[in-house]
Amino acid sequence: MIKIAIACDHAGFEYKEYLKKQLSEKYEIQDFGTHSSDSVDYPDFVHPAANSVESGENTFGILICGSGQGVQLSANKHKNIRCALCWMPELAALSRQHNNANMLAMPARFIAKELALEIAETFINTNFEGGRHERRVEKISAC
Repeated sequence: MIKIAIACDHAGFEYKEYLKKQLSEKYEIQDFGTHSSDSVDYPDFVHPAANSVESGENTFGILICGSGQGVQLSANKHKNIRCALCWMPELAALSRQHNNANMLAMPARFIAKELALEIAETFINTNFEGGRHERRVEKISAC
C-alpha cells in the first residue's frame, strides 16, 4: 500500500485536512501536523515528514503552505528528498516522470482545494520514466 506523509503550516491547515480526508480512502496517511490554523514554523513539521520519506517509512510526502515555497525549500535540505512545487497537474506529472520527485509542495493561497486534490492524485499515480532521466536524478544529490 502507498503510504503518504502529509504536513503543513497554518496557511495550509484547511487543505491538509481536506486532502487527508479525500486521500485516506485510497492510501495510508501519516499526519505530521500542524493540527490547527494557529501560526507555526513550517520546518518543525516538514523535517519529520521528510525524514519519514527518506527512511522509506512513507512512499511520498505532501506539503502545503501559503506559497508552497517554504515547505519545498525545507524539504529539499534533505539529501534524498526531491520536493517539487506544483500548482497544476501537468507539473506534478512531469516532476514524477522526469525528476522522480518523492515529495509534493503546494501553495494553498493560489489554488483551489479541488485542484490540490487533482495535483496530489496525479503526483501519486504517475511513475518515474527512468532512462535518460535516471542519470540526471542521480546527480541531484551528488554533493
